[in-house]
Amino acid sequence: MGQQTIIKLVDENHMPQLGLGVWKASNEQVVGAIHTALEVGYRSIDTAASYHNEEGVGKALKESAIPREEIFITTKLWNDRHLDASTALQESLDRLQLDYVDLYLIQWPVPEQDHYVDAWRQLIELKEAGLTRSIGVCNFHIEHLQKIMLETGVVPTINQIELHPLMQQRQLHSWNATHHITTESWSPLSRGGKGVFNSPLVERLAMKYSKTPAQIVIRWHLECGMIVIPKSVTPSRIKENFDVFDFRLEKEDLTAMAELDIGKRIGPNPDDYNQL
Repeated sequence: MGQQTIIKLVDENHMPQLGLGVWKASNEQVVGAIHTALEVGYRSIDTAASYHNEEGVGKALKESAIPREEIFITTKLWNDRHLDASTALQESLDRLQLDYVDLYLIQWPVPEQDHYVDAWRQLIELKEAGLTRSIGVCNFHIEHLQKIMLETGVVPTINQIELHPLMQQRQLHSWNATHHITTESWSPLSRGGKGVFNSPLVERLAMKYSKTPAQIVIRWHLECGMIVIPKSVTPSRIKENFDVFDFRLEKEDLTAMAELDIGKRIGPNPDDYNQL
């Protein structure tokens, strides 16, 4: 199946490049999905307080024989807790039954309330206290990133953004890279591959490499240097999504994937998303 690739973050910590996303999965579903994922070889799990399944993640980790230090756990700060990040993280740790997480992210900037710099300062303190090993953000545009970096001098390790073949965010990805911020893709398969898996290009590449369309798209993310967290609770899909380390896309095929970019968002625009 090949060897999982590891990314070195700007703070010198290391993170598996391919992880399991658990958005919209119930606590019960999450337990089974994580057991399958860990058996297959995944060592990174991405959850959030707003997913309401941290208890399930914690249960699965408790039941696993794999040592805690070998599993990379991400959770996130929700929009109504920007002034209360310390308590919010402790609540997440209690649900996860953990002493620390490996990565804590601000889930949205929520520009209307304009507290994301305050939240970022608290995350810096939480890292210094050892409650999270790395800190980062989600859904931050360049101006949001510039503001937190200018006001605190601390660079996020990760910017987790909506990124898939229909919404490639090349300018933001490039800006992240220039500032040593690793881009992480959410909804990497464009929510089940709609408009992607049946594209003539992806179908042709799937035939060429004897892989599924999902595997082609995940491989594209990996080779573009992104961390990628496809979500699934189906054992066969969890296995399929991990079977991507035994081939590489040729340069012209990577270049051709740019043709699919139509700037199509599935999720909200961070500039306008102010839900609490």
